[in-house]
Amino acid sequence: MKRLGRALALAALLGAPASAVHAAGVVLTETGSTLLYPLFQRWVADFARVAPQITLRTAATGSGAGIAAAIAGSAQIGASDAYMSDEQAEQNRQIVSIPVAISAQTVNYNLPGMNSTALKLDGPTLAGIYFGRITYWDAPQISALNPGLGLPHQRIVPIRRADASGDSFIFTQFLDFSMQEWEDRVGYGTSVSWPAVPGERTAPGNAGVVQTLAATPYAIAYVGISYAAEITHAGLGTARLENQSGQFLLPSPDTVSAAASMLDSRTPPDERLSLVFAPGPRSYPLISYEYVMVSTQQRDAASAAALRRFLLWTISLEGGNARTYLDPVGFIALPDFIRGMSERQIDLIGPGNLPAG
Repeated sequence: MKRLGRALALAALLGAPASAVHAAGVVLTETGSTLLYPLFQRWVADFARVAPQITLRTAATGSGAGIAAAIAGSAQIGASDAYMSDEQAEQNRQIVSIPVAISAQTVNYNLPGMNSTALKLDGPTLAGIYFGRITYWDAPQISALNPGLGLPHQRIVPIRRADASGDSFIFTQFLDFSMQEWEDRVGYGTSVSWPAVPGERTAPGNAGVVQTLAATPYAIAYVGISYAAEITHAGLGTARLENQSGQFLLPSPDTVSAAASMLDSRTPPDERLSLVFAPGPRSYPLISYEYVMVSTQQRDAASAAALRRFLLWTISLEGGNARTYLDPVGFIALPDFIRGMSERQIDLIGPGNLPAG
C-alpha cells in the first residue's frame, strides 16, 4: 500500500497543472556532463510538452564544471558522471548527488584495418598505456591478450580529456582499482595529474575526444557510451574489457544491468557510490550512476517546485527513464530501489535563504 500511495502521489505531481506546483514561468538551467548531454537534449524537448510553463536550458561543459556550477548556484542543475567527493559533500551540505540513470563508458581505438575487431584489454594494460610504459600496439602485454591478431608495430597515441570530466573520473577509477601503483601515484578524479606520455593528445568533451580519435591513426581513448553512434559512424573500434571474473565484455543492457545489480543494494542514503569494476561474471566493468547535483535550498517555492517536478519526471519509468529515451544513448533505467532513494533526495528540495543575483 505504501508503494501504491507513493506512485499515486508521484503521478499526481507529474500531471499537476502549473498552479498546483507554483511553477508558472520558471526557468531552470543545467550544465555539466557531456556524457549526459545527449540525454538531456531529449529530455528537454519532450518535457516542454509535459510542463510548458517550465523552461529548461542545457549546456555541455564537463562534469567538473557542472559540480562547480551547482555549488556556486550559477545553475540549478549540475550534471555529472562523478559523485561529489567527501570533501565537497562535507563543505556543501546543501548540495545533493541524485542518480537519474545508469550509464557506461567505452574504450575505443583507431587501428587502420582492425577497427572491426573487438580487441581485448584489461585495466593493468590500459594503466601501462597511460603511464607511457606500453608504447606499441604489438607490445607483449597487448599481444598476450589478443593472440594471433597480428597487431601493428605502431606507436600508441593515448587521448584523454582536457577538461574536468566525469569520464576521466570513471576511467581513472578503473585504473586505480586495477593497479596499486596507479592508486599510489595518480589516483582518480575529474582532474588528475596525468603521467606525461610522449605524443599524447587531449580534447575537450566527448565530442572532441571522438573527433580527435577519428583523426589520429593508432590512437586510443575513453568515451561515454552516449556517443556510441558517433563512434560507429567514424568506423572506430571498441574494446572488450576484462571484469573481476576474468571475462572480456562489451557494454550492453544486459552487462550494464548485471553490474548495477551487484552494487545497487550497497548504495548509501546520499547515493554517492562507485559502480566501477563491479563483481560478477556478466558485469561490464565501466559503468556509473549519472548524477544531477542540486541544492536543497532553492531561491523560491516556484523554483523548488519546478525542479522537483522535472527531476521526478526524469526518473519516472513513464517519463525520462522510459526506454524510448535511454536506449538511443545506451543508458539503463534506475532499479526500483535506487529510484526510491532518488525520490527521497528530491523531496528535500525546497525554498531556502539564498542571495539574489
